[in-house]
Formats: sequence, structure tokens, C-alpha cells
Amino acid sequence: MSGQACVVFDDSLTEYDFGPTHPLAPLRLDLTIRLARSLGVIGDSGLPEVTAPVADDELIETVHSPEYIAAVRRASDNPDRPELTHGLGTDDNPTFRGMHAASAHVVGASVEAARRVWEGSELHAANISGGLHHAMRDAASGFCIYNDVSVAIQWLLDHGAERVGYVDLDVHHGDGVQAAFYNDPRVLTISLHETPRTLFPGTGFPEETGGPDAEGTAVNVAVPPGTADPGWLRAFHAVVPPLLRAFSPAVLVTQHGCDSHAEDPLAHLMLSVDGHRAAYTVLHDLAHELTEGRWLALGGGGYAIVDVVPRSWTHLLSIVGGAPIDPTTQTPDSWRDHVRTTLDRAAPARMTDGNHPEFRDWSAGYDPDSWLDRAIQATRRAIFPSHGLDPLY
Repeated sequence: MSGQACVVFDDSLTEYDFGPTHPLAPLRLDLTIRLARSLGVIGDSGLPEVTAPVADDELIETVHSPEYIAAVRRASDNPDRPELTHGLGTDDNPTFRGMHAASAHVVGASVEAARRVWEGSELHAANISGGLHHAMRDAASGFCIYNDVSVAIQWLLDHGAERVGYVDLDVHHGDGVQAAFYNDPRVLTISLHETPRTLFPGTGFPEETGGPDAEGTAVNVAVPPGTADPGWLRAFHAVVPPLLRAFSPAVLVTQHGCDSHAEDPLAHLMLSVDGHRAAYTVLHDLAHELTEGRWLALGGGGYAIVDVVPRSWTHLLSIVGGAPIDPTTQTPDSWRDHVRTTLDRAAPARMTDGNHPEFRDWSAGYDPDSWLDRAIQATRRAIFPSHGLDPLY
């Protein structure tokens, strides 16, 4: 172990459920936890499971308006007659009975993980049910009712964290978190996502750099469709480590949507679970380098619920726990049998996609004919001078 760590989870977190045809299937949480338990990532010799409290309204109101919370409560009590306000009752954000409690539970889980890291009872903590980064102060958006990420970051600020570094690896722009802290110089938000020219939510251009009191603290790396491990890791390394080092956060919060994978049905990037794993390892190491190990890792998007999400997030949990899984590890027979019995599908046999992620470091030179390099350079030019960094080197 690299230090004490935990995963905040209990089975009732799967009650955040928009229904059987919705892409954000709670089964992806169940399959992840089952895989992690069967590999020993969670359990007696691995990460302990910590139960998640339900956030009260006062905590949720640190990010969301009372009027919006009241609307969620009304929709939760009357899901068959939703008020079509505040982004509720849409195809993306359908209402369901118990929606407020289920959403508040996710918030409570992320804040509990943040509390344990900040107060020092754990060095790292994970909440894979979290990462609901699209919800805005007054509206649901993109499958997200309450923004657990923003509430957890606000909790850290309110309890003494002078600077929080946030890295969002979801294929979709982390717009809700950016909006919450756009004019707060204490929070550096870095989002690495598919270009908003081709993907929801249509924001996250490099020109979005922070409000007048926080210039250079909103960072957006908008990579082109079709970007695979080498290009994505090139972008990640060209932006994330140097900016985190310059910002020097007291705690690192990361969102690990794995919908950047080639098999994901809702986006257009071409990563592998091996590429995901490579980034997780770097973030773990940056936490130890910069924040004395204080690291809160959250879930996010990911809609290839058998082939990708359980393996990617089990790798994440193993790294949080300080005992990374060898990518060549076989997935357990018991887990594959469960998938076959439950879903009548074949599950992946190994914890790897067979890729060996390598990338060309930015120091090797900038190619102006490359869409990817132009995207990276646009971000560096927009942001690096605010941190005393040279955008060219």
C-alpha cells in the first residue's frame, strides 16, 4: 500500500437509476465492484468499503439553489407528472421515484471520501458512483441531477483547503464543475475531452480560461474525434502535470469517466483500458508529489458497461489502493459466469486490451499540421502564461 485508502460504496448507491433503457445503467457500478472484489482489490487484503451517508439539503445548497433542490424533491415524489423545469423530465434526465434521495446519496459518498482524505483518516479515497460533473446550480444536465464533484470541492474549500486541483478525464467537458468555480482562483479545473464541435455539451474550448478574478484556472484540452492512446496521452502529459505543479494544490480531485474508450457508444475517441490505466498511474504519482498523497478519485461517464467500465475502474481502484493490477491478469471465472448468467453476454477474459500505451512527449516538437497538436498548443497558449510557464516548451 502507498498509504491508507478506501472506497466509499454501498449497494444502495445503485438506486441512482433512470430506468432500463437509459445509458447510465447502475449495473456498471455493480459489475465493477464485483470484479474488484473477486480480484481482491476490495476486501480483507485490499480496499475497505465505507458506507456512504446521504447529504442533507444544507450541504447540497453549497452548490445548488434551494429552488432547484425543491424542484428535484417534487419530481422525486411525482415522477409520473414531472415539472418540465430545471432540466428535469427530459430524455437525458428522466425523473424517478426517490430521485432526490438517490442523488443526495451520491453527493454524500463523494463528500465522505473528501472528508476522509482531508482529515487524514485515509490518504486516498474513491467513489465510483460519483463524478456527476454536468449538473449546474439550477439545472440537471447530462444524466447528472446533483453535482457531487462540485459539492465535494466546495466542502474541501470550506474546511481549509487553500487550493484544489481538479482533473476531469471524461470524454465530455466537465462544464458543471468549471461553471461552479469559474471565478474562484482557489480551484484549478482541467478538462481533457473530445472537441465540443462534435460532442455534448458544446463547451470546453481553450478560450474558456476563467473569470476576471481567476484567469488561467479553467483549462480545456479539446482533442479531435478519433484520438487514441498515443495522442490522448500526449495531450494529457503536455498540459496536466506542468499545470498541477505550477498551481501546487493542497488536494487532488479527479474524475475518471471512461467513455473515451473506443467501444463507448456515446462518443468518438479511441482509447483503451490500458490508456486509462496509464493516466491513473500518473495522477496517483502526482498526488504523492504535490499533495502529500491527498487524492479523491471519482467515477463519471462510461457506457460500455461490460467490456470497459468494470475493468477500467477496477484498475483505478487498484491504483488508489496502492496495489496496481498487472494488465495481463485474467478476469475471474466467477465474474465472467455472473455476466453470462445475468446478461447472456461474454465478458472480457483479461484486464487489458492488449495495448502498450506510448506517446511522443511535447518536448519532441510541435507539428502545426496535426489537429491534435494545434488543439494542445491552443490550450497551452491560452493558459500557460498565467502560470509563468512557456507555452512552446
